[in-house]
Amino acid sequence: MTELSSFRLDETQQLLLRWWERHGRRDPVQKPWMFTAAGAWPQPHEQLEPYGIWVAEVMLQQTQLQVALPYWQRWMEAFPTVEALAAADEQQVLLLWQGLGYYARARRLHQAAQQLQGRPWPEELEAWLLLPGIGRSTAGSILSSAFDRPFAILDGNVKRVLARL
Repeated sequence: MTELSSFRLDETQQLLLRWWERHGRRDPVQKPWMFTAAGAWPQPHEQLEPYGIWVAEVMLQQTQLQVALPYWQRWMEAFPTVEALAAADEQQVLLLWQGLGYYARARRLHQAAQQLQGRPWPEELEAWLLLPGIGRSTAGSILSSAFDRPFAILDGNVKRVLARL
């Protein structure tokens, strides 16, 4: 990388971070899964609860935040832990998912919860990729958000930003 392109990369990174500070969704009402139990934005290297992040990431596949948020809130009330989800009847799971579409997502969440219950949360990409319904972007998002791990998330929104750059 040349000195000039390195400078532009650093400058672009700073511009994107400033944009995020000003316009990013850092409101616990909009994205409660991205905040600590005390309701604070996490500090660097502070881990978050992975369960809510995982559920949100799966719900947000093919679904806008404003649509997914009330579903996420109802889901977390009904199934507050991975163990509660694992123990649920599939019909219960599908009933709470009703209206979000792509019901395979709910079935895979349920199957993965049954595999995860009673185990420590995976902190490696490969372990997440072995779970039903988890692809590279979802796994990266969970690991970066919950465990402050340096995994890229290349979803449609990121692709649009990169295309504009």
